[in-house]
Amino acid sequence: VQLQASGGGLVQAGGSLTLSCTASGTFFSTYDMGWYRQAPGKQRELVATINYGSSTEYADSVKGRFTISRDNAKNTVYLQMNSLKPDDTAVYYCYTRTLAGNYWGLGTLVTVSS
Repeated sequence: VQLQASGGGLVQAGGSLTLSCTASGTFFSTYDMGWYRQAPGKQRELVATINYGSSTEYADSVKGRFTISRDNAKNTVYLQMNSLKPDDTAVYYCYTRTLAGNYWGLGTLVTVSS
């Protein structure tokens, strides 16, 4: 499975961005998907997950501000990020857990200026 993430960029605090991650493969609807992030000098951390049944979970730090969703027809998972804060600055990685294994995409950089 290959994952292609896009949508990162520079945004002012309080602004919004939407990340997208498109997966290869025929069985996307069966994949659990997630977004992780890694800020400079910090460990990679979970941001949000959405399972094959579209149940979602969020890190406490993003609850109420970020929304993860999926479009199985497009093999794509989204992360809508609102009310962005400088602390959200990080490289964001798409992740999938499948029956064949776990896969990571290349990250996309999100920079939030104060």
